[in-house]
This record gives sequence, C-alpha cells and structure tokens, in this order.
Amino acid sequence: MVKITKKIKKISKGVDKKKFYALSEAVTLVIDRCVALFDETIEIAMNLGVDARHADQMVRGVVNLPNGTGRVVRVAVFARGEKADEAKVAGADIVGAEDLFEIVNRGGILEFDRCIATPDMMPLVARLGKILGPRGMMPNPKVGTVTPNVASAVRASKGGAVEFRVEKNGIIHAGVGKASFGSRQIVENIRAFTYAVVMAKPVGVKGEYVKRVAITSTMGIGVKVDVSSLRSS
Repeated sequence: MVKITKKIKKISKGVDKKKFYALSEAVTLVIDRCVALFDETIEIAMNLGVDARHADQMVRGVVNLPNGTGRVVRVAVFARGEKADEAKVAGADIVGAEDLFEIVNRGGILEFDRCIATPDMMPLVARLGKILGPRGMMPNPKVGTVTPNVASAVRASKGGAVEFRVEKNGIIHAGVGKASFGSRQIVENIRAFTYAVVMAKPVGVKGEYVKRVAITSTMGIGVKVDVSSLRSS
C-alpha cells in the first residue's frame, strides 16, 4: 500500500480528484499548492485519441509560448562559416561542425538541451541518431530545428519554443512555465500549447482527439481540466 505523506494530504486538501475544473481554476489550484523551496515547473499532460504506433497518427510540432518557459535552454548548433557566426551572435551556447560531432559522439553528459542544424550538416548529424534520438534532440525540419535560418531558430529556442511529440501511449507531456509566472500567464501559455497540439491533429484521426487533460507542478498533485475550457473566451 502506498503511504500518503502529510505533505500530500495538505496540498490535496480542497481538490476533488473526480472533478474536471475550468482551466483558470485548475491553474490557481496548482499554483497555490506549490510548496517546494524552488520555483516549480507547471506541467501539462494531454491524453489524445491517437495510436502513435502508426506513422500517420504521429503528433509532433513546436510552439512559441507567449510568456516563455522560465527555464534556461542551452542550444547547440551544427553549422559552418557565416551560419556558425550567425548562430553565435543569436546566443547559441555551442557551435561547431566536425568538432561538435566528436564531442557528441564521445557520449557522456551533453552540455545542451536542444540541437539545431543547417541542412548541409545533416549527413554528419544523422550519424549521431543513436545518441540524439533517444534524448529527443535529433534535429528535424518539421519542428524547425533543421533550417538555414539558424539565428531565428536559436532565438526561438531561447525565448520559449517548446517541442512536443506524442508518446506510444497517446500522451503528450510538456512544461508550460513556472509557478512564479502567476495564473494569467500560465493560462495563456497552456492555451497556446493546446491550440498547437490541436492544429497538429493528423488528418486520419477520427473521433475524439483531445480526450483528457491534467496539469500539475513539479512536486504537486494533478488537477483535471475541463477540455472545453481550453479555448480562449
């Protein structure tokens, strides 16, 4: 039997586990229960009516959250010449070509959170698929991380761009801001995120697409959200 701690009992008080709350109320409930000694991340989980085992039902994309994510994103860029210079000016943390390839290929802890590449670098970057792929860092043109416009991609990554990809069980997880943002900014971020997921709906998916949504904080409890309240009023 799982033991319920005093802390969990305290933050669970006032939350009906069976109720689906309007988005603004759900966000307030989650933020008010952030009691950790650090700025907790507010997270969303969306259960979609897709079978991600089929390629034509894959849901993935990228969205720029209007209020950013509140986290520092370290960006690596595979580029040469002028494009490498543009990436550095835009704020990329690591820029390189064969030298960056060797750093990544050696394995170990990667000193970046997102990877961007110019199209001409992809034959080299593709050889790192077994390392970058499992970490969700493989550059992909569908989410704007394979692009000749590396400066724009770097700025977007640094400014609040969030990539999403449905898991095999049909669930999408993402961080949508920090508790310190306050309710209004979190609500705006969630609406932007869920809109992007809805717009990424595969053509072949029939029936109910967004089945269930819940939000939580890093150390908090989950609160169910009424799907109809995700749309802007």
